[in-house]
Amino acid sequence: MTLLAALVVVIIAFMAFVSAMLFVIGPVMLLQPYRRTIDYYRRLGAPLHPRDAGLPCEEVTLQTPDGIALSCWLVKAEGRARGTVIYLHGLSESKIAGIPMAKALHARGYNVFLYDARRHGLSGGTYCTYGYYEKYDASTAINSLVSREDLDVGRIGVFGNSMGAAVAIQVASIDSRVRAVVAESGFASLRTVFDDYQKRMVKLPWHYLRNLVIRRSEQIAGFKASAVSPLEAVRSVHVPILIAHGTADERIKAAYSELVFKNANDPKELWLIPDASHHDVAEKGGSAYMNRICAFFDTHLPTTSSP
Repeated sequence: MTLLAALVVVIIAFMAFVSAMLFVIGPVMLLQPYRRTIDYYRRLGAPLHPRDAGLPCEEVTLQTPDGIALSCWLVKAEGRARGTVIYLHGLSESKIAGIPMAKALHARGYNVFLYDARRHGLSGGTYCTYGYYEKYDASTAINSLVSREDLDVGRIGVFGNSMGAAVAIQVASIDSRVRAVVAESGFASLRTVFDDYQKRMVKLPWHYLRNLVIRRSEQIAGFKASAVSPLEAVRSVHVPILIAHGTADERIKAAYSELVFKNANDPKELWLIPDASHHDVAEKGGSAYMNRICAFFDTHLPTTSSP
């Protein structure tokens, strides 16, 4: 065997090995992300429950149409609500991550509804589908809120971070009850962001590997990856949208938010936070961060003067 032939055999064997490994491990990494536990947030010194931040809280469990139990918190406004904001957390996170946002919005007179996405936190579910099923879970939450006679819901806004940003745009595209959207640090499509993830993890840009993992994941979880596209969904969103992203985000490129913004309908706002990475947007944004988000909802949700 010549040296060239031997090299070809080695390359083929290597590609076969990598393909087999990703065929098994890839769908697990994509569909079953690590769940951050309460201990993770405890180490950060973060409040672990709305009551730790001085907020009133009602524990709620919702059942999705496909039988998944979602662990939720309802933080009710004092007096007549200005509106209601649903908080959607990012990949591997939980509703605990939304407590600071809930505190800021509650202080402005809003109800805030937070829940663990399927396959996250204390919620059930075997697979994460990045919005394919999660957008319907958000509509289930809205159904629950508007059905309550004891709750002054008002207009409904949605705030989403990272994966939650993708879900926020997707639910707004199918549910007309969403009247305003804030999407922070989101991706444009599942396929493109998975390409980036693959290059970081295995350092191989081969598209066939991505396609192999995605096709197997689609079979396992019963979803269609090409349908998970905030870039396409935003074209059907006809309510005010604020898109925010850190300029130094190496996990999800700010260019994706810029692309989604270009395809969004008016009224729309793009806010690029200088030097912010994926996980420190609020810190880098400083006091302007909460103020701008709350002001956005103040402008687009209330139908009456503030309480």
